[in-house]
Amino acid sequence: MPRIIPLVLPLSVLLASIMTFGNLAENYEFAAMKSSGISLQRAMRVLIIFIFLLSIVAFWFANNVIPYAEFKFVNFRKNIAQAKPAMAIAEGQFNDVGTYNIKVNKKSGENGNILTGVTIHEKANNIGENKTVIKAKDGKLISNEKSSILKLVLNDGYYYQDVTPKKYEDRAKMPFIKAAFKKHIINIDLSELNKVDDSKESIAGTNAMLNVNELRYTLDSLNKNLENEIVSFSENINQRVGIRKPTFRPNTNNEKVKKKSLPNDLLSLYTNKQKSDVIKMASSNVTNNIYSVESTQKDLKDKQREINKHLTALYEKFVIAFACFLMFFIGAPLGAIIRKGGLGLPIVFAVLIFITFHFINTFGKRLSQEGGMTPFMGSWMSSFILSPLAILLTYRATNDNGLINFDAITTPISQLFQKISERFFPAQNKE
Repeated sequence: MPRIIPLVLPLSVLLASIMTFGNLAENYEFAAMKSSGISLQRAMRVLIIFIFLLSIVAFWFANNVIPYAEFKFVNFRKNIAQAKPAMAIAEGQFNDVGTYNIKVNKKSGENGNILTGVTIHEKANNIGENKTVIKAKDGKLISNEKSSILKLVLNDGYYYQDVTPKKYEDRAKMPFIKAAFKKHIINIDLSELNKVDDSKESIAGTNAMLNVNELRYTLDSLNKNLENEIVSFSENINQRVGIRKPTFRPNTNNEKVKKKSLPNDLLSLYTNKQKSDVIKMASSNVTNNIYSVESTQKDLKDKQREINKHLTALYEKFVIAFACFLMFFIGAPLGAIIRKGGLGLPIVFAVLIFITFHFINTFGKRLSQEGGMTPFMGSWMSSFILSPLAILLTYRATNDNGLINFDAITTPISQLFQKISERFFPAQNKE
C-alpha cells in the first residue's frame, strides 16, 4: 500500500480541487464571494496552507514510511521463502532452493505441492556450475514441519549429466550421460534455510529502501567506486597496450641525447617466421584488448545505471511533494473555469491531466536511468511541463476568463476578412 501513495495522493488532490471549486462556481458561490470583495486568491489561501502542510507530510511519508515498508516487505518475503520452500517456487521461472534451481510449468494442489513439467539444474559443489539436469513429467513436494528435509518425488523423467573427460578431444565421444526413470526422489536439506529470524534483515541494498541521507551516502560511495574503476582500468589498459606516462630525466651536462633512428618498416628487422609470430601476437593482443574494453564498458554502464536509479529515487521524494502543489494549482482554477462539480466532467479532466503527468514522469525516469538525460531532468520533466499550465489556468481564473478565449482567435480572422472585403468590393461596402 505505501508504494501506491505517490500515485494516489496527487490524483486525489487534483480531483478534489476540481470537484470542490467546480461545485462552488456552479452554484455561483464564487460570484457571491467576489461581490463581497473576496478574491479567488483569498478564497484559496487556507487551502494553499493545507496543501503546503500536505506536501510536507507527503515528503515525510516518501522519505520514511515507504522505505521502511519496502525494507520490511522484501525481508518478510525472503523469510517466508525460507520457511516455506514450496511458496518460493514460482511458475515459469527458475527458483533457487538449496543447491538446486527448480523450474515448473504449473503448480496445483491445496498447498501448491503438485508440480507439472519439472526442470531441475543441480549446482555442482555449490559453485553454481550446472552439470546435472533432471526433467520430469510431474512431481510432488513432501515436507514435514518437524523435519528439515524437503522430499521431492519426480515421476516419468530423464536424468542428464555432463562428463568432463581428461582430454578435450574426447569430449565429442562422451557429451553426457542419460538415464530414464519412473520414479526419482531428491532430498533437499533445508536446515540452513529454515533458520528464520524475523529480526534478521539482511537485505538493504535497493534504492527504494533508502531515505534521503542514506541515498546521499550511497551515491557518494557509488560515484567514488565508479571513478576509481575508470582510473584503474585506464592505467591497466595503457600498460597493456604499451602507453606509459612520460618520464623526463634532467640533462645536467647539457649534452644532446642521440636517438637511434628506426626503419619505417619495423617488420623488416625480423625473419618471415618471426614476422608471422609478431603479427599473430599483435592480433591476439588487439582482440583481447577490444574484448576487455567492451566488457568494462558494459560494466561501467551498469554502474552508471545504478547511480541514475539512486538519483531518481532521491529526486522522486521531492517530486511527490511538489506534485501536490502542482495538481492543486491546476485543479482549483480549472474547476472555477469549467463551473462543473460532482463526478462527471471533473473526473474526465482529472484523469486526462493525471495520465499526462504520469506518462511524462514514467518516460522521463526510464530515459534518465538509461542515460538519455540527466536524472534531475527525468524526474522533474513532468513538473516542468505542467507548471506553465498551472500558471496559465490560475491567471485566467483570477481574471474571470474562460478556458479558451475564442475571441482572441475569431477576431483577427474576422478583421482579415473585413479588410479583404473592403479592398476587392468597395462599392458593396459603401452601400
